Amino acid sequence: MAGKAGSGRAAAVTASSKEAAAAARIRVGIGGWAYAPWRDNFYPAGLAQARELEFASRHLSAIEINSTYHGTQKRASFLKWREQTPDGFVFSVKASRFATNRRVLAQAGDSVARFLDSGIAALGDKLGPVVWQFAPAKRFEAEDFETFLNLLPAQVEGVRLRHVLEVRHESFASPDYLALARRYRMATVFADSPRFPSLADLSADFVYARLMGSSEKLKHGYAPKALDAWRERAMAWSAGDEPADLPRVGEAPAPRRQREVFVFFINGAKERAPAAAQALLDRLGWRGPGWPPA
Repeated sequence: MAGKAGSGRAAAVTASSKEAAAAARIRVGIGGWAYAPWRDNFYPAGLAQARELEFASRHLSAIEINSTYHGTQKRASFLKWREQTPDGFVFSVKASRFATNRRVLAQAGDSVARFLDSGIAALGDKLGPVVWQFAPAKRFEAEDFETFLNLLPAQVEGVRLRHVLEVRHESFASPDYLALARRYRMATVFADSPRFPSLADLSADFVYARLMGSSEKLKHGYAPKALDAWRERAMAWSAGDEPADLPRVGEAPAPRRQREVFVFFINGAKERAPAAAQALLDRLGWRGPGWPPA
């Protein structure tokens, strides 16, 4: 009997360790960090705006930089952002709209190079996925889209690049698009939104979800049951499985190796985004490095 009890405890410890490891591969955050309403419900009263990134990066595990979508940032800015954030923190970076918002994507070479050479490599090991967001009116045209994917390199200045495709037209909900994304091993954004296609088909060795359904009426943007569900989905992705309750175009592939997972609370009731991200991190057992910094 003692041997069986000991085996049971060992199995429980092993299961607990696996769950902790799966949670550690999940990063949760928000889009940007300079947003006035957050000064009422996220940032401490009196906190200097120059320290908002420093604070946010100690209460979240990732941030999506959106300013890079609208205009070119300086290398010095990327270096400063890296220095202001703790070890283990990750930035995803939204690519320039001048590369993606065009009729012929094959002609985006100069814009792609200009963005990648702007200094994002200065983020070093804090550089997460690069998000290429396409206009809602942009349809899937296989030849042109594949030419664009060939413009996206695997590294810049020796820093590895992981590319994410945020496609927003229903024509991308097709096996042909999915096959192309998988061939180039580029992730597709899963959008929790009624406005855009919600494609849970995985096409890379990591997962990128943008959750856009937060409500101003809810303290944490999402209801507790919804946050519980997102916790389970993120854990499934991290463990190498796939959530069974999300829409997809093709058949779910067989379970595979573990994945890194990125979950961002974006849009919707944006003022609730930090609370939503923190609530999900709490469910994952994440503990930040603390504030103020040592």
